[in-house]
Amino acid sequence: MTTARPAEQTPQPVLGPDPRAAYREALLELAAADSRVVCLDSDTGGLENTFGERFPDRYVNVGIAEANLMTVAAGLARRGFLPYVHTMATFATMRAGEFLKLDVVGNRLPVRVVATHGGLSAAHFGTSHFALEDLAVTRALSDLTVVVPGDARQIGPAMRQLHEVPGPAYLRLGRSATPVPPGPAPAFRLGRARVLREGADVTLVAAGPLPLLLSLEAAAELAADGTEAQVLDLHTLHPLDHEGLLAACRGRAGVVTVEEHRPQGGLGDAVTEVVAAELALPVRRVAVRGRPGVRVAGQRAALEQLGVSTGAVADAARHLHAARAESPAQHTAAGPTMRG
Repeated sequence: MTTARPAEQTPQPVLGPDPRAAYREALLELAAADSRVVCLDSDTGGLENTFGERFPDRYVNVGIAEANLMTVAAGLARRGFLPYVHTMATFATMRAGEFLKLDVVGNRLPVRVVATHGGLSAAHFGTSHFALEDLAVTRALSDLTVVVPGDARQIGPAMRQLHEVPGPAYLRLGRSATPVPPGPAPAFRLGRARVLREGADVTLVAAGPLPLLLSLEAAAELAADGTEAQVLDLHTLHPLDHEGLLAACRGRAGVVTVEEHRPQGGLGDAVTEVVAAELALPVRRVAVRGRPGVRVAGQRAALEQLGVSTGAVADAARHLHAARAESPAQHTAAGPTMRG
């Protein structure tokens, strides 16, 4: 156990690039280098006057018809094209889920589903646009690469690496710019977790911009109490980096997962499946719980209202650290436990 010290004077996060703008720039670069790239749109807005103007013969807007979107993409992929499909996360996995499953993933076709408005990033549109179950759906589909970039700076590298994946992929993006930690972006490697902060007492595992930001804030708060938290960016949910995850969790008092998703089927379950099988460590999941409110709110405010906050992450970590201090033998001899 480390000694408490004054609260860290860490630089404040700065607003990062707009994720959709960063994505469009990366897509244009890929299309310029590879004539097989085709952009399929569903009236999302913004692609028609970027990709569509530069590559009009490779831009198709099918309208608000997400099921058709997946089927058209599958047909083009079968003919040798590399379709990039664009819609909102909840519509990609709920409205068009059957077609994603049967036409795209079932045939292992190289379709990249680019799902914007992930999590609560469309909170101002109301509950119809929330995507709090999409990762549970996509993780359950075999042969589908699932990536949740930690911030907009990861989008370009993620795109270039996903472009080389032979099968289908799901890229979950937010809607608007979110704060990013100061300093250069750590290197992105598809399928390899990134340690953003070292810590020997507990491990905070997060995926997505706000969960990572909240985890880093919680780690700074915990350090003032004498608890050193390691922060792990698990941006690739499938295939999961088992070795990197276990290395980050081994020897700690426990693991806290932080996600912009329901607790069922998302990051928390993915981490627990690995940790429960290999390590005798408790896992606490900070995830979206309860019924979303009907009032309009910003993304972070909506997330905090539903239980995902800096304080919730720090409290979960404190519980794990205190439990090990009270019963150290239990944490070395007992089997793994999973708590909500």
